[in-house]
Amino acid sequence: MTYAITQSCCADASCVSVCPVNCIHPTPDEPDFGTTDRLYIDPRACIGCGACADACPVDAVFPVDKLTGELSVHAEINRERFTDVPAEHPWGEPHFPRSLPSHAAAPSVAVVGTGPAAGYAVQSLLRSTDAEITLIDRMTTPGGLINYGVAPDHPSTKQIGRTFATSFKHPRVRMHLGVEVGRHVSHAELTEHHNAVVYAVGAPGHRTPGLPGEDLPGTLAAREFVGWCNGHPDVAADAVDLSAERVVVVGNGNVALDAARLLLSDPDELVGTPIAEHALAALRTSRVREVVLLARRGPEHAAFTPSEWVGIQHRLAGRIVVDGHGGAGEAIAGAEDGPAALLRGLPVEDVDWDWAPAGDRRLVLRFTSAPSEVLGTTQVRAIRVGDGTATRDVETGLVLWSVGSRGVQVPQLPFDEKTGTIPNTGGRVQPGTYVVGWAKRGAAGGIGANRSCASETVDALLDDAAAGRLHRPTKDGKAFTKLLRSRT
Repeated sequence: MTYAITQSCCADASCVSVCPVNCIHPTPDEPDFGTTDRLYIDPRACIGCGACADACPVDAVFPVDKLTGELSVHAEINRERFTDVPAEHPWGEPHFPRSLPSHAAAPSVAVVGTGPAAGYAVQSLLRSTDAEITLIDRMTTPGGLINYGVAPDHPSTKQIGRTFATSFKHPRVRMHLGVEVGRHVSHAELTEHHNAVVYAVGAPGHRTPGLPGEDLPGTLAAREFVGWCNGHPDVAADAVDLSAERVVVVGNGNVALDAARLLLSDPDELVGTPIAEHALAALRTSRVREVVLLARRGPEHAAFTPSEWVGIQHRLAGRIVVDGHGGAGEAIAGAEDGPAALLRGLPVEDVDWDWAPAGDRRLVLRFTSAPSEVLGTTQVRAIRVGDGTATRDVETGLVLWSVGSRGVQVPQLPFDEKTGTIPNTGGRVQPGTYVVGWAKRGAAGGIGANRSCASETVDALLDDAAAGRLHRPTKDGKAFTKLLRSRT
């Protein structure tokens, strides 16, 4: 029996390295690796050995005959991926882990952050060197994006954290939580105690459209809403008010789908997930009847990935409609591929925005409508949208911005305001200082994309170590622990 990869795939290619017949693609050698939200198994080449399922860190691989319910569509999704691809898949060049030359001493490395980028960097360092690693994180619980950025109703995806937890408990790794660079310790002090410092601080900031009224009470980032559902300590338990019947989400990427799915799900379906108690209680008493995904462009430019769309379509079966505004129905009907084609079969109707939502909770997709202003005095009451020819006001009591994340500056490090990243070359900020993950390349790519990203950064560190270009610390790890104890 052949196997198939499902929606929770983290795309870190753990399965690729164990497949004996090279039937999982894209591989890290292929151009589209890192640009797809998941990997796929070619059923024509799969021999059903199950090695991929054993290696998968997020339990995303199943025998085809075990795919039931919302997973049943994934056998066909895997098969379709190879429709126009030859059945023979040539092997790429073998890759071997880097290592330090014998004359180079094992470095001491500080890694700032404990999310996926940090996890892959630590794994690479442990595999390639005898480095002593110091992990620090401003949070009191390790995990970063896995804990607070992955929606609580995606528990399989969160399982990747178990892989990193094993590395974090390695005898050569010391962890200090509740420590913030710039507050408890400086970059200069990190370099005084370590040969190298790797920043894996992600992109904790969020973008907004820059509209009048966008800071009114009742507006927040969609990622903050997901963080609220996950119990993020930076988002207050009372930060989200669900007393309005309509919520508008500006954007239609995966985070927007996460927010919509959580708002519209039966709270009983969330019991047993890692959702925060305050969020579950609020969702049980929520008055939200309708969530509107507002997009400034047409359905052919929708930003969600196929896997996430399949998931929400199954969860909200029969409760998704497309607003016919701007010829959206015609664009969907004429689409042969891409995101618009995924919307075929959905009802298209002229939504009456002057009436409160009625009936079952539903999701409305409205395209070609750019927001221009958030209306209200002490609280959001509506959002004004337009298509270049006319405007209208959509009543709402909650607006979620889902228009992108961005990095924030780390004290004493350079920062590119335009890209929201730490300027670097292949992960090297300067010899002895490195960056990995979203802080390195911008807020794009899923969890698995950090694996190859971390490998590149660690390679740069190893090159500098071999050439003797790393910092020469004047103090050791014990002194660093003593320093932190005096400040936290």
